[in-house]
Amino acid sequence: MDKAAALARRMAAGEALTGGELLTLLEQRTAESAEILRAAAVETARKTFGNRVYLRGLIEFTNYCKNDCYYCGIRCSNQKAERYRLTPEVILACCDAGYDLGFRTFVLQGGEDSWWTDDKLCSLIAAIKQNHPDCALTLSIGERSRDSYAALKQAGADRYLLRHETANACHYRRLHPPALKLENRIRCLYDLKDLGYQVGAGMMVGAPGQTLANLVEDLQFLQKLQPHMVGMGPFLRHRDTPFANEPDGSAELTLYLLSMVRLLLPKVLLPATTALGTVLEGGRERGILHGANVVMPNLSPADVRSKYLLYHDKLATGAESANGLAQLRRNLKAIGYEAVVARGDAPTL
Repeated sequence: MDKAAALARRMAAGEALTGGELLTLLEQRTAESAEILRAAAVETARKTFGNRVYLRGLIEFTNYCKNDCYYCGIRCSNQKAERYRLTPEVILACCDAGYDLGFRTFVLQGGEDSWWTDDKLCSLIAAIKQNHPDCALTLSIGERSRDSYAALKQAGADRYLLRHETANACHYRRLHPPALKLENRIRCLYDLKDLGYQVGAGMMVGAPGQTLANLVEDLQFLQKLQPHMVGMGPFLRHRDTPFANEPDGSAELTLYLLSMVRLLLPKVLLPATTALGTVLEGGRERGILHGANVVMPNLSPADVRSKYLLYHDKLATGAESANGLAQLRRNLKAIGYEAVVARGDAPTL
């Protein structure tokens, strides 16, 4: 008897599985259980979103970072990283160009760069919202104080992406230096929710030291947090980090988990990430066919895209660039989906 398939059918039917059952579903996964979850995830996503895939314009505006996370290519101790910091004028120009292409959501992503004070960020956010009042603005700039988050929200920020990375404290210490604590990361996420942001969490699949039991903890944490977005992709190594010789995460397991997350959080905004597109040919389209419904083309200036390297061999050309938007639309149409550039706010959970 295929135990995983039986559990997958129960999950697809809307039953809540125990932690032990979720672990079995991962440990004993088969092609049959994967297909059951995939089909149910696609059906679930279509009930809320139809065949729409939301496009977000990603602007990687700084690769300076004060942190030294062991997995990350822009960690502060990586002397080989070619640092850059976009000026507010360049960022506003990226937004203008994206708006002309039809984008109605911008994502400002960067390292924890102390140069970008609250005052500077608030001024930038206000300018973006003044220029494009019909657009949503997402920030992905790491851990900050509650007061900082409140100021950024007041300035006009709508959403905030902050992957929890792992919900297990011991595993968190395996991935981060002692100065970074899981409890602070979780505090940030709950502060953001309390302040009224649309909040995104998420994890790396196959991160060094990760067990399948850790992934069950991640799923249970997401169920408890009830985020509006979940960012999840395979771990990919960077040659200038302590994890240079660790194996990359599994695309197969990432797709399986995308389907599980869609079933656990039916209305969540779920990106098919650049990391998945990097590790797997057609990975973003495969992600959509496993329950994802968001893609984030890159609006960053072409001359800095190769410098924002969280991992090596990052997908940065073709459909990953906003210049390849027409190709991306064709790719999605070929699998039965429509790329839309509306704000795409999270549905009521």
